[in-house]
Amino acid sequence: MLDKNFDPAGFEARLYDHWEAAGVFGPSGEGAPYTVVIPPPNVTGSLHIGHALNNTLQDVLVRFRRMQGRDALWMPGTDHAGIATQMVVERQLAQAKQPGRRELGREAFLERVWAWKEESGGTISRQLRRLGSSLDWPRERFTMDAGLSQAVVEVFVRLHKAGLIYQDKRLVNWDPVFQTAISDLEVESREVKGSLWHIRYPVEGGGEIVVATTRPETMLGDTAVAVHPEDGRFAGLVGRHVVLPLTGRRIPIIADEYSDPEKGTGAVKITPAHDFNDFEVGRRHGLAMPSVLDAEARVTLAEIEAEGFVATLAGLDRFAARKLIVAELERLEMLVLVEAHTHQVPHGDRSGVPIEPRMTVQWYCNAAELAKKPIESVESGRVKFEPDNWKNLFFSWMRDIQPWCISRQLWWGHQIPAWHAADGRVFVERSEAEAQAAAGEGVVLTRDADVLDTWFSSALWPFSTLGWPEQTPLLEKHYPTDVLVTGFDIIFFWVARMMMMGEFCMGREPFSTVVIHGLVRDEKGAKMSKSKGNVMDPLELIDAYGADAVRFTLCALASPGRDIKLSKQRMEGYRAFVTKLWNAARFLETNGIAPNPAWKREEASGVLARWLLEKTDAVVREATTALEGFRFDDYANAVHGFTWGVFCDWFIELAKPVLNGEDGAEKAEIQGVAQHVLGVVLRLLHPVMPFVTAELHSQLGYGDAVEIVTCDFPTAPGFAAEDVRLADIDTLIAAVTAIRSVRAAMNVPPSSVVPLRVALAGQGALSAFLPQLLRLARVEAPVFVENAAADAGPGAMAVAQGIEMFMPLAGVIDLAAEAVRLKKERQKAEEQARQAEVKLANPDFVARAKEEVIQEMSSRLSDARALIDKLDRALGNISA
Repeated sequence: MLDKNFDPAGFEARLYDHWEAAGVFGPSGEGAPYTVVIPPPNVTGSLHIGHALNNTLQDVLVRFRRMQGRDALWMPGTDHAGIATQMVVERQLAQAKQPGRRELGREAFLERVWAWKEESGGTISRQLRRLGSSLDWPRERFTMDAGLSQAVVEVFVRLHKAGLIYQDKRLVNWDPVFQTAISDLEVESREVKGSLWHIRYPVEGGGEIVVATTRPETMLGDTAVAVHPEDGRFAGLVGRHVVLPLTGRRIPIIADEYSDPEKGTGAVKITPAHDFNDFEVGRRHGLAMPSVLDAEARVTLAEIEAEGFVATLAGLDRFAARKLIVAELERLEMLVLVEAHTHQVPHGDRSGVPIEPRMTVQWYCNAAELAKKPIESVESGRVKFEPDNWKNLFFSWMRDIQPWCISRQLWWGHQIPAWHAADGRVFVERSEAEAQAAAGEGVVLTRDADVLDTWFSSALWPFSTLGWPEQTPLLEKHYPTDVLVTGFDIIFFWVARMMMMGEFCMGREPFSTVVIHGLVRDEKGAKMSKSKGNVMDPLELIDAYGADAVRFTLCALASPGRDIKLSKQRMEGYRAFVTKLWNAARFLETNGIAPNPAWKREEASGVLARWLLEKTDAVVREATTALEGFRFDDYANAVHGFTWGVFCDWFIELAKPVLNGEDGAEKAEIQGVAQHVLGVVLRLLHPVMPFVTAELHSQLGYGDAVEIVTCDFPTAPGFAAEDVRLADIDTLIAAVTAIRSVRAAMNVPPSSVVPLRVALAGQGALSAFLPQLLRLARVEAPVFVENAAADAGPGAMAVAQGIEMFMPLAGVIDLAAEAVRLKKERQKAEEQARQAEVKLANPDFVARAKEEVIQEMSSRLSDARALIDKLDRALGNISA
């Protein structure tokens, strides 16, 4: 017998251990392959709500296809997370007051990192198990395991020999704390309240030009002043020179459209080595590009001539130098104006300090060449985005792509397989021995100290995890993979690069469909952050509501391409849904309903049994179509509506008189159809609610808890002939629903049994189910008349499927008092609507308010209008 109280904590861990021990998550070896690779979470990470969403959606797809008989493989693994992992271990060393990275040396430090990985690196994998993710754990990979490391070296060497990897000196995002180049994804823009300094630049031969800058310390590296070619204020100055303040260096005044006449003074200083836009201007005009800040963002004068005041700045931190430079400009009366200026400043997401655009020699990949085939794959439809509109973002990035900086100045990561000779030659080979052979005997070689960007190794993920560069049977069968599920923020960083590498290494795209989901936000639409205190921890949610409720909530809210507004109220609602299923199963069990393999669907002839089977077929078709189309919300809402509304509520309520009656053919049929449909419901819900469905499947006797993982997903065989009687049940349900709605609106006490007059058109349908109508609607036996409301006195009208039903309410409620109450509620609703309308009609409010505030105000207006409509109908009933 099922426990009276539903407690998911009592079986979730037990079930998962059982599944994993049985090896049920691995490919079956039968059926067409269906392959999904997990977006590898950082080895340093813990499960956050974004992971929970992403992995729930993947698991729904994999479980669904596995149940359809596909040879399903969901490949697990983690990313070595270069900068994040190195930071974690360095911090641990500092906290333990042990020697730091540089004191330990590279080899000893890496030993410490590997030790940390073995001890603490499996946290997120264990947490994914709590979520119910059916990953093939024995195949779990790590981006720095031996096989994947071999793949990285192989790809690097092949790309280099093909001329697609090279070294270049360019501007990169530089983190002064970690002293490495970082990717755009590791840069976050923060609003900073700073200043805009207006500085006089003397024009050679007389006059001056005023430039405005937020970074006066970089003026030491200025190599031009730019004005817009159509700005008449400076027409006579283009081609002349200014004398750079403090340094005395001559630099040209150039015309370039980068300068915006509407911003600042209309003239901008150009410092190519310290600004990405200036770098492009410098390239267009052939300007010198001296660096004046070093790896630690301290002033360096190695590339410029310096004397006097400028010479005293050597070695100073950039912000300390800024203060001194501003003071000196003010002393020299070259500072015209200082304005308060709030602007966005890029920061390192892990170091928390402003990043510096910095000129360095790095390894680059020719992304423009590698992007050609992926672009064609999407254009031709071989790779599809779901929703389709995300391909536009893909195209916008790929068609204007820049060289990909793939080197990092870290120690943790894949060390670049390049060896340098003293004469400047570089040998890129698969091993040091091969490099030495290429260089010749006696040539002293030094290994390149840099490591590869982690996105480089993760770009190989769809085939390196399957055994490449070895041509393994797993690779042959499961590449290309089927579906990639990911967020829109890494379409360029990961999705596009996997497509580049898949085309280059494997000769074809790595997947056929990219399913893009939105971000998980709080209930008001605000982005979750620790500083706001609105972060939801999925593990805490699982503890509170159970994994099934968490998964179902995320699935139900996952509308294609839209962000999710997550609230604990929604989580509570879906926890109630899981509990509803449990209680319904327990009710059926106590009424003698158990799996019956001998029951035959085709022998069901009663109207209630046929009605339930028809509804079951309809939801199976709807759910299957939704999952095949990646409409997770439609799938969840369809199975929720059927399970709760059709099966647990209406069917069980309509079946109770039969189940409570004498044994016989009708009762046996109802018991048979109930056990059959409950089994269908468990299988239908299993992809999204694996734990409770497996527990019920086992406890009720449908089969072992392992069997449901691979049993058949429901199909909809249908019936050969239509049964016109089924419409009568739909009419009954519509009538009960309409009567209940009117009773609630009119404040009729739940205990009151009220009279009911029904138009003759409803007599045939409702007469067949009078006991159910009387019990469920709390009404007296209906009187069927020509005109339901004629000569009936005051009361309320309800309409269901065109059938008019009238409830005389004199003596049941105080109609006059009810009218007063309804009018007061309407006045409140009108005021709420008016306030919302005024705010939304105010352009200043719309311009200043955050998106989530506007959305909340729009929801208030919509809710108020819906309430007004409802109250108007109730008042109309009273006046009628």
